[in-house]
Amino acid sequence: MLRFHVDGDLCIRCGECAADCPAGVIALDDLPAITNEEGCYRCLHCYMVCPTAAVSILGCDPREADETRNLPAPEQVADLIRWRRSVRRYKDENLPPELIDSLLQTACHAPTGVNAQDVLFTVVRDKARMAELGKEMMACLDKLDKAGELPGGLAGKYLNFVVRAWRDMGMDVVLRGAPHLLLTSAPKAAPCPVQDVHIALAQFELLASAHGLGTLWDGLFMMALSVCPHLVTHLGVPEDHMLGYAMLFGKPAVEYHRPAKRGPARINYVD
Repeated sequence: MLRFHVDGDLCIRCGECAADCPAGVIALDDLPAITNEEGCYRCLHCYMVCPTAAVSILGCDPREADETRNLPAPEQVADLIRWRRSVRRYKDENLPPELIDSLLQTACHAPTGVNAQDVLFTVVRDKARMAELGKEMMACLDKLDKAGELPGGLAGKYLNFVVRAWRDMGMDVVLRGAPHLLLTSAPKAAPCPVQDVHIALAQFELLASAHGLGTLWDGLFMMALSVCPHLVTHLGVPEDHMLGYAMLFGKPAVEYHRPAKRGPARINYVD
C-alpha cells in the first residue's frame, strides 16, 4: 500500500506532484490521486516537490521532515574530488561502528535504476576479520599457484605478483592492512545492477573522503574473488546477486600535501 494522501486544506492544486512524477501515475482531479499503484516507483518525488507539504506517501509525513539543507559550496566539492587519493596505507585501528553505519545509511541514497533501491552493502567492520579474510584468500591463491591453476593473461600476471609478494616479503598487497572492506552487490534480475552497484560505491567513497578517511577501489581483490569464489559465499553475498566492486577503507596512515595534476579532460563536444 502506498498510503498516498493529500491534505485538501494545504493543497493549492499547483500540479507539481503530477508534473514531477517519473512514472506518470499521478492525475489531477481536484486533488491529486494515484492512478496506478503498481506503476509507482516509490521515489517520493511527489512528497518532496510539494511546496505546501500537502502530500504524504509510504508513511512519510512532511510535518515530520527535517528540511535542513547544508549543501557544500561548488569549490568544496571540486576540492573533494581533486584531493581524493587511492590510499594503500592504513592505521591499524577499527573505525567506530556508528560511523560506518552512518556512511552506509547515507550511501543508500545513491540513485538506482527505476528506483530499485536493492543494492546490498557487505561490510567487514573488524580488522581481526580482515586478517582472517586475508589468510583465507592467500591460502587459496597459493594453492592455485602451486597447482599451476592461476589464470593466464593480465589477471594471472597480477595474481602471480600477489602470491610472490606474500611468499617473498610477507606482504598482502591485496588488502593492504586496511581495517575494513566494502562490497556492493545487487540482484541479477534488477533493472540496472551493474550501474547501481558502482554508483553506490562511488558515492560512499566521496562521503568517506569528506570524513578524512582513505579508500581504495580494490581490483586485485576482485581478481582474487574470480578464482576463489567460495570467499564470496563466506562473506554472505546472496547467490542471486551480481557482485559489483570492492573498496578498502579506514583511517589513512599517510598524508598527501597537494593534489595531483590531471587533465586536460578528454572531451567530445557535440554542438
